Amino acid sequence: MQSQHHMLPLVVNGVSYVANGKAIIEDVSFTIHDAGLTILLGPNGAGKSSLLKLCHGLWPLSSGSIRWGDADVQDVKQKQAMVFQRPVLLRRSAAENVDHVLKLRGASSAERARVIEESLQWAGLANIADMPARKLSGGEQQSLTIARAWALNPEVLLLDEPTANLDPAATRRVEDLIRSFAEAGKKVIMATHNIAQARRLADEVLFLNHGRLLEQAPAEQFMSGPSDPLAGRFIAGELVE
Repeated sequence: MQSQHHMLPLVVNGVSYVANGKAIIEDVSFTIHDAGLTILLGPNGAGKSSLLKLCHGLWPLSSGSIRWGDADVQDVKQKQAMVFQRPVLLRRSAAENVDHVLKLRGASSAERARVIEESLQWAGLANIADMPARKLSGGEQQSLTIARAWALNPEVLLLDEPTANLDPAATRRVEDLIRSFAEAGKKVIMATHNIAQARRLADEVLFLNHGRLLEQAPAEQFMSGPSDPLAGRFIAGELVE
């Protein structure tokens, strides 16, 4: 499932987002050039989830611009998928949840059957294909949302704190799937406040606080010594105001 990246670079230029008179994102600019795994890191309330939703086109920008490579608006919708902190699943079986998004894309019944089987197999969920999705464990539900995204063959996967509600074993399984996505040549952009998770997964880190981007750096460089003092305090485990 290797992709030719029409979606990169992602160029975010002077982006702000104001809700109810409050600035949630303030004048954020960055460029992401490469495939692999970019982590949006920062304390709760830093604006990570909001920035992801703006990049996914779920919310309108108050100012600035977001450009995905040479993709047009239709490409952007077709070539990215988003997974939320709490799995959004239909009251149907695991397989039917995957089938639903493929139907929306206009896939034939034969194509859908093949992709459903492949996606559930890839995610280690083939044995629960016929189970009601909402009766699965939290880890299985989140794995299913990632399998559903995989089925769409996106160039970009956006993840908003996908393991925040999971136990360590389920977190490890979901992280393995996220790594697998990145290793298949996809671009993965993930929000987390979990420093240990960022250390495990990130190729690149963008550190946010109070809606502002304070640092962007390769993960190894960031984790060994961020240039921003607030970022340094955060990864040292101090509370950041």
